[in-house]
Amino acid sequence: MERITGGAILPERFRGGVAALGNFDGFHAGHQAVVGRALALAREREVPALVASFDPHPARLFKPELAPFALTMVSQRMDLLAAFGIDATVMIPFTRELAALSGPDFVNQWLVRRLGLTGVVTGGDFTFGKGRSGDVAELAALGEALGFTAEVVAPVADSGGTISSSRVRALLREADPAGAATLLTRPFTIRGMVEHGAKLGRTLGFPTANLRLGDYQRPAYGVYAVRVRLPGGKRVAGVANLGIRPMIEPPVELLETWLMDWDGDLYGKVIEVELVAYLRPEMKLDGLDALKAQIAADADAARGVLA
Repeated sequence: MERITGGAILPERFRGGVAALGNFDGFHAGHQAVVGRALALAREREVPALVASFDPHPARLFKPELAPFALTMVSQRMDLLAAFGIDATVMIPFTRELAALSGPDFVNQWLVRRLGLTGVVTGGDFTFGKGRSGDVAELAALGEALGFTAEVVAPVADSGGTISSSRVRALLREADPAGAATLLTRPFTIRGMVEHGAKLGRTLGFPTANLRLGDYQRPAYGVYAVRVRLPGGKRVAGVANLGIRPMIEPPVELLETWLMDWDGDLYGKVIEVELVAYLRPEMKLDGLDALKAQIAADADAARGVLA
């Protein structure tokens, strides 16, 4: 899959395509329905299948003080779209200049001139243009005038209501990674570079791979059964503490993962940690012996879940 970022020009071979248009943070089941329709329509027309999204998320530009809320990093989202079968993804730089464009100007500059689209597929709540003034009805009218089709995909719902990124975030905050995985169609996964920590786990016989959380949505702090994807693609079982490490001063927010039945050097390498099940909240224990015993008990619990 071609990855177009930073305002780079779309290669000519991808012009004339059909694009799913939206943020798609999380790429959950609802997003997959929109992208799936764009992919199917592109294949019917024998034209390129594209996704056009935005980086950074508009909310991050207008409200930089917002707490971290991302469900995927851009690199993860692109990997998911590549696996889905998309031919090219365009990450439109979301700047104040872009946000100031009127709806018609955004459509003309990006969808028509820069991308040369013949079709656009969105969700029903898609908005565009200055002040979010444009909606899917205006997009359809502009498409009719400018030579592209515009389709809207109905929301995907389950027994809990419409599947949305907000619901996924709420489930993560509520210590329900399995519920979040149902909406995402895969486990919530944190990707990051392994860095050095306090090395307490190594002292106790449980060396950990430590990741910063960055702009990811914060799940409930606590201990999780996890699976870890290593460089090269191998997946191994693990148990992880996500939080501020109450046994260590000063408190530092980290995702610390002990990879069970695996040994090696991961410092400076990028791994992915899939949150499978919530085991318990963080707790401050009475000394290192108690901590060592608790980690062993957590590992046994994780093995049971992951088996």
